Amino acid sequence: MRSRGRSILILAVTAGLLAFFFRNVDVAGVWTETRRANPWLLILAVLATLLTYLFRAWRWQALLAPIGAAGFSNAFRTTVIGFAANTFVPRAGEVIRPYLLARIEGLRPTAAFATIIIERLLDLAVVLLMFGFFVLTVPAGVVSGDADKFAHVKFWGSVAAGASVVGLGFLFALAGHPERLGRAAGRVEAILPARAARLLAHFVEAFAQGLAVMRQPGRLAIALVLSFPLWMSIAAGIWLTSQAFHITFPYTGSFLVMTLLVVGVAMPTPGAIGGFHAAYQICVETFFAASADQAVGGAIVLHAISFLPVTALGLFYMAQDGLTFSGVRKIAQAPDQEPGTAQVKGTGATSR
Repeated sequence: MRSRGRSILILAVTAGLLAFFFRNVDVAGVWTETRRANPWLLILAVLATLLTYLFRAWRWQALLAPIGAAGFSNAFRTTVIGFAANTFVPRAGEVIRPYLLARIEGLRPTAAFATIIIERLLDLAVVLLMFGFFVLTVPAGVVSGDADKFAHVKFWGSVAAGASVVGLGFLFALAGHPERLGRAAGRVEAILPARAARLLAHFVEAFAQGLAVMRQPGRLAIALVLSFPLWMSIAAGIWLTSQAFHITFPYTGSFLVMTLLVVGVAMPTPGAIGGFHAAYQICVETFFAASADQAVGGAIVLHAISFLPVTALGLFYMAQDGLTFSGVRKIAQAPDQEPGTAQVKGTGATSR
């Protein structure tokens, strides 16, 4: 019943966002702008977007290294499968890909999941830094939309950039004191029943293992460095698609669009449908003087570029490995297992 209620809520949110996005749309005008789009720039946008998954796999390897070696091929394949799963079930991939990789590589699933949290922290910090860089360095006249609204954006962009620097400093400072997590868990265990305390201790032990990279600032720095080309390739896909639709702004302007898209993608809808579209439309209309037809056409095509290729590749990998979404979901829901006991059917890999 709870699952049905959640599905109804997701459907309602998706419908509401799509209704907002398609309000007063001139279908003929959108089709005209889409036909006018430069196909070569769109092809480059697809390639730039696919490049991000290579960087994601390389970065994940750096984060996983302290808990166990993970091959690039497995890191890449499970990353793609995870993002394909997100297209159908919001946030499912954040659980599926660490658990799937853990079974293949013989890692503890909870430890692998902890690296995803570090990934998200790095992503947030880098996006905010890029956002702040744009608002602090944008030349006069680049933003041709509402000046008052951009003044607010500029202020909060500066605040966000400062907060990301502080957050990164805190992250690296924590690398020298990881034992604080154990002490905090110990205080909670003291007031729990014995069984619950043992379960919590087991979880914290495995989770802390996943945060082992926090005890290696050098590897954390490598992951941070890899986060920049990752998000710059995402920005390139946004910029190339916008240019294809004749929405003109400098490459750094895509940092602003990207930040608002991150907010839109946070909406819990399958494949970020609705939230992604509305965020792009609002941004390019408000700050870069795009017409409604350009904004709607660009949003639809950029969404397709961002989600369809990785989803198709993820489904191919799943079929190749003999996996189904129901099977992968069971893997993600399975209890934590020690290395050496897990096997993934169809992958041809048994954990070491």
